[in-house]
Amino acid sequence: MSKIAVITGGSRGLGRAAVLALAKRGIDVIFTYNTGFASAKQVIEEVGALGTGAKATTLHLDVSKPETLDAFVVELKGALAQWHATKFHYLINNAGIGSQSTAANTTPESLDNLWAIHFKSPFFLVQKTLDLINDNGRIINVSTGLTRFVGQGMIAYASIKGAVEVYTRYLAKELGPRGIRVNTLAPGATATDFNGGAVRDNEVYNKAVSGMIALGRPGQPDEIGDMVAVLVGDESRWINGQRIEVSGGQVL
Repeated sequence: MSKIAVITGGSRGLGRAAVLALAKRGIDVIFTYNTGFASAKQVIEEVGALGTGAKATTLHLDVSKPETLDAFVVELKGALAQWHATKFHYLINNAGIGSQSTAANTTPESLDNLWAIHFKSPFFLVQKTLDLINDNGRIINVSTGLTRFVGQGMIAYASIKGAVEVYTRYLAKELGPRGIRVNTLAPGATATDFNGGAVRDNEVYNKAVSGMIALGRPGQPDEIGDMVAVLVGDESRWINGQRIEVSGGQVL
């Protein structure tokens, strides 16, 4: 039986790269989308074109609404059943949005939204799928390089990602008896559509970011996706409860 990964936010950006990186290893993937069904369908087609035999399917999930997680888990069980499975092996909590604000102008509403998307939904998605994750599985929670170095106007976003990193360590401890490894993946500046595609599309911003990185350029999505594949693989079986930064040496 093929191993199965569940990835939130897999229709674009880093999530799409993770879907493809896992599928290249023959891992079947159930990934979520929010508004981009056309993009999600395209990712499924890309997986099929790889020729590895890996399968992919997509489910809708709006992580800004944690109250919908119970219904999502029912759909997830249905998707697993279509593949004659009752459990999966890997969970990657990737879905998210960027948000720029200072301590002075962050609103309660925007903070609540970021909290729901980046912490509350991942927390309860894990809780609600604990009996669906195989023993000796893997959980990856996606954070950000901004928890180590400071970016202007990222105080709310980075602070909540800091909570994700603490949660990861505690979860690794709790799930250790089941052999489930839990790690944080913290990307640096990467050329995606995140925050309006600033790193990818804004030449001035791209140049400024490049000057902060030891390797002299921003990351590419597949470089993050490949690390997801490494962290779920057997070669990383002794990595647990760790924050793995993938940034090319940003702000050293």
